[in-house]
Amino acid sequence: MKLEINISGKNLSGTNSSETNVPEISKVVLLQLASKSPRRRELLAQLGVNFSLVDVDVPEVKALGETPEDYVLRLAQDKSLAGFNAAPGLPTLGADTVVSCAGEILEKPRDRDHGVAMLALLSGREHSVISAIAINDSHQQMSAISETRVHFREISEQQAERYWATNEPCDKAGGYAIQGCGAVFVTHIVGSYSAVVGLPIEKLYPMLNVFDIPFWT
Repeated sequence: MKLEINISGKNLSGTNSSETNVPEISKVVLLQLASKSPRRRELLAQLGVNFSLVDVDVPEVKALGETPEDYVLRLAQDKSLAGFNAAPGLPTLGADTVVSCAGEILEKPRDRDHGVAMLALLSGREHSVISAIAINDSHQQMSAISETRVHFREISEQQAERYWATNEPCDKAGGYAIQGCGAVFVTHIVGSYSAVVGLPIEKLYPMLNVFDIPFWT
């Protein structure tokens, strides 16, 4: 199902487009996003992609022997397929992100103690943020994975507790947000900033072209 949204713009003088005989722009949604993440919604909106949301419930349970890369890619593919099956008709984007450090996969913290322990593990060392995306429609599925190395400064227990009190880390993989208050912990990254936020734009761009999904609209 296509959703059309009509918007009226204004010219530089501040008058309505209707006053200057400029036709209204019709924006057609050509992509579904199977994600609850507000960060992914914001990144897609920044690109000017017109999209709708589809709710999916995919169990996030790592299989025995599954690598972090295989795990996050499988989740992205499963979410994409689940979203398309729930609302067939439009290509559906699924995504997932995990943090890997010292052989451990760090997803969203369960509670305060878990969140503080995550930051203690990440403190003063390098970790990997692995993001995967997949787009599925009735004809094909494409997927891609992005890995970024993130370096943290030393974090004291008091700092970790104060950061938890901001409520920012509660729903973030690895227990921090690079685009928010958690940015103070980062000394530098090697890779994709948008992938750390949750949506690797450098991987998404060619996929949008393959599925003929416009941006900058």
